[in-house]
Amino acid sequence: MPITAPQPASDGIRPPRARRTGTRPGLRALGTLALATAVLVATAACGSSGSGSADGAGAAGGGAPVDGGTLRFAAEVEPDCLDPAVSPADVTGVVDRNVFDSLVRLDSAGTFHPWLATSWEVSPDGLTYTFHLRTDVLFHDGTKLDAAAVKATLEHAVDPATKSLYAGGLLEGFAGADAPDPATAVIRLTKPRAALLQALSTPYLGIQSPKSLADNAADLCRKPVGSGPFSFVSWEKSTSVTLKRNPGYAWAPEGAAHTGAAHLEKLVFQIVPEESVRQGQLRSGQIEIAGNAAPARIADLKGTKGFQVLQQEAPGQVYGLFLNPVAGVLADERVRTALARSLQLDALVKSVYHDTRHRAQGPLGPGTVFYDKSVEGVIGYDPAAAGKLLDEAGWTGRDADGYRTKDGKRLTVVWPTSAYLARDNRDLLAQGVQADAKKAGIELQYLNQDPGTFAKTAVGGTADVLGFSFVRPEADILRHYFGSASTADKGGSNLFRISDPQLDGWLDQGASSSDPAVRGRAYAQAQKYVVDHVLEIPLYVPVTALGASARVHGVGFDAAAFPQFYDAWLAAR
Repeated sequence: MPITAPQPASDGIRPPRARRTGTRPGLRALGTLALATAVLVATAACGSSGSGSADGAGAAGGGAPVDGGTLRFAAEVEPDCLDPAVSPADVTGVVDRNVFDSLVRLDSAGTFHPWLATSWEVSPDGLTYTFHLRTDVLFHDGTKLDAAAVKATLEHAVDPATKSLYAGGLLEGFAGADAPDPATAVIRLTKPRAALLQALSTPYLGIQSPKSLADNAADLCRKPVGSGPFSFVSWEKSTSVTLKRNPGYAWAPEGAAHTGAAHLEKLVFQIVPEESVRQGQLRSGQIEIAGNAAPARIADLKGTKGFQVLQQEAPGQVYGLFLNPVAGVLADERVRTALARSLQLDALVKSVYHDTRHRAQGPLGPGTVFYDKSVEGVIGYDPAAAGKLLDEAGWTGRDADGYRTKDGKRLTVVWPTSAYLARDNRDLLAQGVQADAKKAGIELQYLNQDPGTFAKTAVGGTADVLGFSFVRPEADILRHYFGSASTADKGGSNLFRISDPQLDGWLDQGASSSDPAVRGRAYAQAQKYVVDHVLEIPLYVPVTALGASARVHGVGFDAAAFPQFYDAWLAAR
């Protein structure tokens, strides 16, 4: 398997056909370490947040929506910046989705719907996207939506001065935007990108007020101005972010449960890091929704009158162990395979998550478009096979502690982590992985490091294992982790600098083709390659799990499993 030092990615390009969709309705400026620190923190935050499910003994019945009231949502982490072009954190996406509208909406079935754009066309060569805009949309500062606003938003995202950690990367291949007339926005690409519409559907590329971008450039992180159903009121650091209803909102996306203004008067995102405190506030009526409910809480809430659990399995990159195939002991594929074969993952995931999470079988979650079922069951628990592979790799000795040795050196695998990664019972899961690895004679050192040290270790490529997940309802997320051009200095998470022309070819073909069959085959090959060569050991599929009062109605999930509040309402006490 030709995994080498970084090389330019090779494109496999198949031009998209012309397409018309929708109907008319009535970072580079940061230093490598600083950038990597931000990317790693954001990647950790992008765990999980479609339509979801609501379960609970006390879940209230339906009925007509009620207008008014304040919904208080206790979030585990605070946004780092509310400029969607800057931050990749999921909490930023959750908050900003209420403030910013997108050109298009993606549903959980993978279908695109009109939003700020009533229709759009793609040129036969896939290099030009033309969007026809609504003419009745106003930003919260009174500025009217036009093509110049779309152009300004996209140019802001790719501007090196913005120091974008995610949105700019979503626009890979962006050559520019034009505004031939106020109601027509044109996006030009240097190469076809089939994932562009999905990128444009995210809150991270939500359309911003051009007046705000120009006049408020120094304070965009703290004063977001969009056209969404809620407008920004205040951000009290370490305490809360408050939004209020936009009374003039009349441009909900196709597929929303209602039209017009949101039902809720206010949305307040309270910052409550401790899960036990969030649950206590929920039960005492101080909040209506508690984010990131722990597995042990879910069954309890479901069985308690007056409460419910809102949950949705997340698409994108599952939580997995990324293995270093370039340097160190895991550069030997036999050792990587042996480590994977030594883990009782079905039992581990069940023990830690009590059936609230599913074991992952491949790098993508089953809810991701182009998920390949053929990866299921490829790597299973087989201690005999693991032992044979380690013998073949020369790790035949044993030291006094029972660990395998070769040439007097212990078989040690280093897995650094940091406190901000230790959510969702991942520390407990790591202990189980350690215990299983030890039975095979592998010393797995799970090292808790401060964020700066961890970033330096991860970027330096000296780690053997790194644990991450990332939510995105698009198989192109594979390129973010395994594409040779997606290194940390370019805003990607290919921290081991994997470079394989064959893998790059599949990833680029999947990203460039407009033919779903071609994309599906390319991403299937990429997923098989990752699993067959054990570039990652998939552990579990993340889930957005929210504990909620039974008074809460209408909260759904978008295609990325982020909770949505436009249709939400509160029943009387």
